[in-house]
Amino acid sequence: MRPINGREELDLFSQLPYVLNDELADDLAVGRRRPEWMWVALRGDRLAARAAWWSRPGSGSPLILDVLDIDDSASNPEHMDIGVRLLRTAMAATLPDGSRPPEYSRFIPPDWREDTPARQAVESRMAVLERTGARLLVERLRLEWRPESSVPESSGRLVFRPLGDAEELMALMALVLDGTLDAHSREDQTRMSAQEAVLKHYEGELARYTSPRDWWRIATLPHGQPVGFVLPAHNGYNAIIAYIAVLPSHRGNGYINDLLAEGTRVLAQQNVPRIRASTDLGNVPMANAFRRAGYVNFEREINMTWS
Repeated sequence: MRPINGREELDLFSQLPYVLNDELADDLAVGRRRPEWMWVALRGDRLAARAAWWSRPGSGSPLILDVLDIDDSASNPEHMDIGVRLLRTAMAATLPDGSRPPEYSRFIPPDWREDTPARQAVESRMAVLERTGARLLVERLRLEWRPESSVPESSGRLVFRPLGDAEELMALMALVLDGTLDAHSREDQTRMSAQEAVLKHYEGELARYTSPRDWWRIATLPHGQPVGFVLPAHNGYNAIIAYIAVLPSHRGNGYINDLLAEGTRVLAQQNVPRIRASTDLGNVPMANAFRRAGYVNFEREINMTWS
């Protein structure tokens, strides 16, 4: 059990299939991954298990555990034990002593529960993680809009303007935490104040996007009262709806449709090949809004976390 030596071992690391395999070389090149964050368990020259973390370029520490695989074809009944041993060994060598491990993320088919091999793969990896102390946080829908779909129309009820400054956005972000259905936001609020949760989200994610800030929109009623906001962005892989929300006092009026239409329009004007977004499986109003706007659920995501 060891980290890979470098790019020359990417073929070895990629012996187990996963949708992120095609991104690994570019991630290493731009600094989203490091060889010392990419671990393998080998039986001779055969890959028995692997684990890898991802982070943003320039970061000195892993942000997400987004690769964890075991050889599902192995007849060895200990193959899950190997996954547990690898993950524990890699975590001890890679993460700071006493730190909370980064969240786990895995992309899975949208129908994974009905597909027996997919369900077995998902459940076996979750079982490996649970044996190291992780628990399920949320299952999320991954959504995609493509140019062959029409840009959703706005009702004309709202006025959209550019963001004033970061302080204005963070003030609105603090308001939308009230009654949020987002599992990550709710989890943050069990550990920190609303202001701390907002700052973490803004500085840890939103402020790091290099796409233009003038894509970001504040939605108001005609007389200027804020209703919500939408933050179209590019994350280095795809154009995305990075954040979209309606203020609590304006929920239930269908404004989410207007916000999503505006965010989609902004990105569609950039002639992007696709727009991606995600929302919690349990956030039914948001999922329905994406469906109405022409977004298709092409994948799901499992997030697990450690206490």
